[in-house]
Amino acid sequence: MSESTNRWGWIALFGVLALIYVLSPILSPFIIGALLAYLGDPLADRLESVGLGRTSSVILVFVGFSSLMLMVVLLLVPLLGNQIETFSQNVPKVIEWVRTVGMPTLSRTVGIDLDEISMAQGREWMLSSWEFAGDYLQSAVMKITVSSLALVTAIINLALIPVVAFYLLRDWDLMMARLRALLPRRIENEVVSLVGDCDEMLGAFLKGQLLVMIALGVIYGLGLWFVGLDLALLIGVIAGLASIIPYFGFFVGVSAALVAAFFQFGEWSPMIFVVVVFGIGQLLEGMVLTPLLVGDRIGLHPVAVIFAIMAGAQLFGFVGMLIALPVAAVSMVVIRRARDQYLESTLYLGE
Repeated sequence: MSESTNRWGWIALFGVLALIYVLSPILSPFIIGALLAYLGDPLADRLESVGLGRTSSVILVFVGFSSLMLMVVLLLVPLLGNQIETFSQNVPKVIEWVRTVGMPTLSRTVGIDLDEISMAQGREWMLSSWEFAGDYLQSAVMKITVSSLALVTAIINLALIPVVAFYLLRDWDLMMARLRALLPRRIENEVVSLVGDCDEMLGAFLKGQLLVMIALGVIYGLGLWFVGLDLALLIGVIAGLASIIPYFGFFVGVSAALVAAFFQFGEWSPMIFVVVVFGIGQLLEGMVLTPLLVGDRIGLHPVAVIFAIMAGAQLFGFVGMLIALPVAAVSMVVIRRARDQYLESTLYLGE
């Protein structure tokens, strides 16, 4: 590949990154829609292979996916609603415990009367804050307005996701064919082979990681239910979703479950069972779920996954978190290709 081609390739890459950075506030529905279209394309292709048209196949995929999501919502939302109501009922107990037990214990430990400090700060705040009441009211009104606009924007983005996913899924094969036709003839086969490897890794990783998250959510939820925890379902769902980041779901789930068990039971034995539940979940994830559903051949180290998500969030915010794992998976394929070429080069062999 010539120096001029390399130069234009780097320029194009930096241009894409700059465009993502500038447009990141509006990219979320398009990226989510593209991921859904990517995941649904194999199923649509199978329906096409049995004689259905592309549009009919896409409609069937959407109807099936929407029906599944509706069933999940109808089953989970009432249960989660009850869990959230239970949580809200326990909030006063937590506040009362902090006031009557937590604060006095902390005061005795550090040797400072925190009640007097908090009361003095409260009196000082009450004496000084009246001067800023008008400014505070104006700021509150502005925040409410901004929040309302953010809510409208979020609703529009949610409505855009299925529309974007439908049209991308319908035209997916056509877009891929047009992109392939634009490739320079002399590098077409190499690029197609590389994209095929990326597609295989990315598809396996996304589908496998989604199944791992669902399985962990079920394991944690059922385990905490057997322990007798009132918030078992809510904590299980949160821990399962957080499991997209290695070990994060475990730490979030076990911390929330221990706090909930402490205030519900007031004994140590249920808290020990909570730790056992999450320990079993971690063992199953490492020894069964990840090797079976994701596969060791993907080779994304947990540290690499954590770094990719944090780097994506730092660079591009929520959009960066969405594209972090796909970019990391594709990067692994590129790095392996570069390693293989290096091992076959004269630089390595010394010929």
